[in-house]
Amino acid sequence: MTTTLPANGFRRRPLTALARAEWLQFRRNKTLVYMATVFPIGIPLATFLIARKDTEPTAAVAAVTFELLAMLALLFVQYYSVLSMVTTRRSEGVLKRLRTGEAADWQIQLAPAVPGAIMTLACTVVVTVAVYGAGTPGPVNFLAIAVALVGGTALFSLLALATSAYTKNAEAAQITSLPVMIVAMLGMGSIRNVLPDRLAQVAEWTPFAAVSDLISLGAAGKLSTVTESDITLSFVDTVTESVRPFATLALWTVVALVLTRKSFRWDDRG
Repeated sequence: MTTTLPANGFRRRPLTALARAEWLQFRRNKTLVYMATVFPIGIPLATFLIARKDTEPTAAVAAVTFELLAMLALLFVQYYSVLSMVTTRRSEGVLKRLRTGEAADWQIQLAPAVPGAIMTLACTVVVTVAVYGAGTPGPVNFLAIAVALVGGTALFSLLALATSAYTKNAEAAQITSLPVMIVAMLGMGSIRNVLPDRLAQVAEWTPFAAVSDLISLGAAGKLSTVTESDITLSFVDTVTESVRPFATLALWTVVALVLTRKSFRWDDRG
């Protein structure tokens, strides 16, 4: 009994130390910090201010604002930062050396996702205060928004780890990240609305489409592809409607986890 608790605490310490180190490295990179603050906060709030210039802020405007926040935070902060950091650590031999220490493999893989997750949370708080502080009607189901952002953070972190297997160095990340970003952007509600019907149906099953629909259901009480209807679903109805996008998000997370476990590289080959 006396040795069990220290052992458990001992296993937790490597993750804390690694996460703190990644956070310090993240803060020192002015480009990453700039991308992680100006874009996820500035662009959504600018869109919100333009949309409400002539009218009172509506739930639909809030939904679009949070969708932009999610896209910029999950793709350009979470996904790209994890991909570039992991690829750089692998090229420098850091990942291989870390495996010889106390940290478990999953802790080494999780640590690079911590800075992006912190920044996503901070940006969400700022945008939420600004949007609802301006008199916008409150969200129908805030839990759906939280699930979208938390689940999206986990999913795009795993996709970054999986993509790193095909990324030679940090410069190559600009190329290897494009397919994931393009597919993700096809899931935005505004883009799905202008796609041909069959392509739009396919796009509904893309990773970001699930995030977009959950956010729209939570903020506006309707799916992100519904723009004309004035009908707002109740909290209970949004829970029912959330089943499909939540299942899509969960399915993609499992696929990304399997890909990461099978393809993740700890050292450069050749």
